[in-house]
Amino acid sequence: MKYFDKQKLNDIVTKEVTIFWLRRDLRLEDNAALYNALTKEGNVLPVFIFDSNILDKLEDKKDKRVEFIWQSLALIKKTLEDAGSSLLVVQGDPIDFYKQVNPKAVYTNHDYEPYAIERDQKIKEILAQKNISFHSFKDQVIFERDEIVKDDGKPYTVFTPYSKKWKSKLSKENLQSFPSEKKLKELRATSPLTMPTLQEIGFEETGAAFPERVVKQSIIQHYHEKRNFPAIIGTTRLSVHLRFGTVSIRKLASIGLEKNETWLNELIWRDFYHMILWHFPNVVNHAFKPAYDNIEWRNNEDEYKAWCEGKTGYPIVDAGMRELNETGFMHNRVRMIVASFLTKHLLIDWRWGEAYFAKKLLDFDLAANNGGWQWAASSGCDAAPYFRVFNPALQTDKFDPEFQYIKKWVPEFNTPQYPKPIVEHTFARNRVLKTYKEALS
Repeated sequence: MKYFDKQKLNDIVTKEVTIFWLRRDLRLEDNAALYNALTKEGNVLPVFIFDSNILDKLEDKKDKRVEFIWQSLALIKKTLEDAGSSLLVVQGDPIDFYKQVNPKAVYTNHDYEPYAIERDQKIKEILAQKNISFHSFKDQVIFERDEIVKDDGKPYTVFTPYSKKWKSKLSKENLQSFPSEKKLKELRATSPLTMPTLQEIGFEETGAAFPERVVKQSIIQHYHEKRNFPAIIGTTRLSVHLRFGTVSIRKLASIGLEKNETWLNELIWRDFYHMILWHFPNVVNHAFKPAYDNIEWRNNEDEYKAWCEGKTGYPIVDAGMRELNETGFMHNRVRMIVASFLTKHLLIDWRWGEAYFAKKLLDFDLAANNGGWQWAASSGCDAAPYFRVFNPALQTDKFDPEFQYIKKWVPEFNTPQYPKPIVEHTFARNRVLKTYKEALS
């Protein structure tokens, strides 16, 4: 366990201390677990663990997401120290951490990913052996697990009926805030604790400009009109804040309910994909529709490299990939176009694309990323039918007709320096339809 030896950790986390364990909820306001810890226990010490099981797998030591987390923690630490408390930040395996410390109790918010579920179960068992209670709360979604199911109790696998049931069950109680920010006096009083630098946890500054933590209601009001045009600011760019919990989902859903149903539907899609991952964890490595695991992917590595680098000769595809590589962001309409292109035009396994997005996306979320890629590949729940193949030229005509987005990211567009298309559209469409039909017959 880096930065604090066992003795020092036990001097900080005494038997009178209740741990509030921050994970995907990097905020002090409207935080369910923090509110419950402060209300029921008091003497609460916030803790964040840079999980070595996750960090060690990140090849790029200029990972923008790690820097975003670090910056968010620095803001939290300052607020806590202004309130007379502090934030304990360590690096290592969370299981080792909880083997070493003996707090009064541990409070945290649910995490629904397979790794997190297994990790939390082990930690719960370790703490139970020491008679230490472990409390977990719903915080990153409005409805979870089995809260929105069919009348027979089975999970939905189609979005529209799920969303209708979601809306019919929504009440003021579901959107009620947990005003944790008003109870910070119940935190453990302590002098400032040491926080490792970004370099000390093995990463470097990227200089990335992160989206503001501001809910721009004017954008939300016009979202249904402007959301599909990548050249304009028609989306809120809040996805990274949702991913790491720097904003409250309850606050955003309340605004969506009042301002724009189309925008609210995007939040419902998020709940839907988390529910799918919970009920069908097999989707992480396999097609939701098993028959689609029979597709014979070409998996041409040179074409995959061209796609990754934004050099396919299809301008809207290349613009999206270059934006992703440089900023960690890609417009949602463009995400659909580039995913369709990889899986349908190039017949490259959706898992290759999903893995690349997992490396590059600032807002990478396993549930949504997996759901989006399986939607594009037609292998997922409620996915586009396999014979739907996006035509990049038509998508450009419709959503970037003046090539504003393309010209921003592909400056050599319409010059001899721009590569020729690596595959012809009609040929690619006929090939993928034949391949899918054979696999599914």
